[in-house]
Amino acid sequence: MKIEKNTIVSLRYKLTDAQNNVIEEPDSPMVYLHGGYEGTFPKIETLLDGQDIGYEATIQLEPNEAFGEYDPELLKIEPRTRFPEPLEVGMQFEGVPDAEEDAAADEVDDEPLIYTVTDVADNQVVLDGNHPLAGMALRFWVQVEDVRAATDDEIENRHPEGGESFSFGMPNEEDDGDDDEEFPGGALGGNDAGPRTLH
Repeated sequence: MKIEKNTIVSLRYKLTDAQNNVIEEPDSPMVYLHGGYEGTFPKIETLLDGQDIGYEATIQLEPNEAFGEYDPELLKIEPRTRFPEPLEVGMQFEGVPDAEEDAAADEVDDEPLIYTVTDVADNQVVLDGNHPLAGMALRFWVQVEDVRAATDDEIENRHPEGGESFSFGMPNEEDDGDDDEEFPGGALGGNDAGPRTLH
């Protein structure tokens, strides 16, 4: 079966930077619904369209085709008293704890920003709301492991059954959010705590 709109694709991948330093090479394949459902980057979908099991290729994505350009406006310095202890570099927070203006914004915005702690001083914390890979050109090696027709439920839900955590890390800004599990308020843990996503 060839990859076309409304097929479920199992994809092995390796993600490197432009100098071929490995960023991610998971043991399990990423599974996504093909056809413009934001399961992966559009450039990767275009590359895979019409391909069959066994197809492999390497493709480079510029920052604007992947996680976007780095936005210095998303850096924040907050008082350390707003954060739980122990506080470590690499911890992630949805919004900023106890920040009233953020709480109001979160109610309006379906996808509140995830901030990563990048520095901790005696009384201040530096937070970065950019994706960790923002501003980077990325290379993906991909290999199609399996292709099957999507079920009606998968098409309606816009993701593979049980596969919503395999979508490469790109924020789904246009997602309706009905099926997304919300992160608990506060810390999300270390860098590996989030879902594996290739978009």
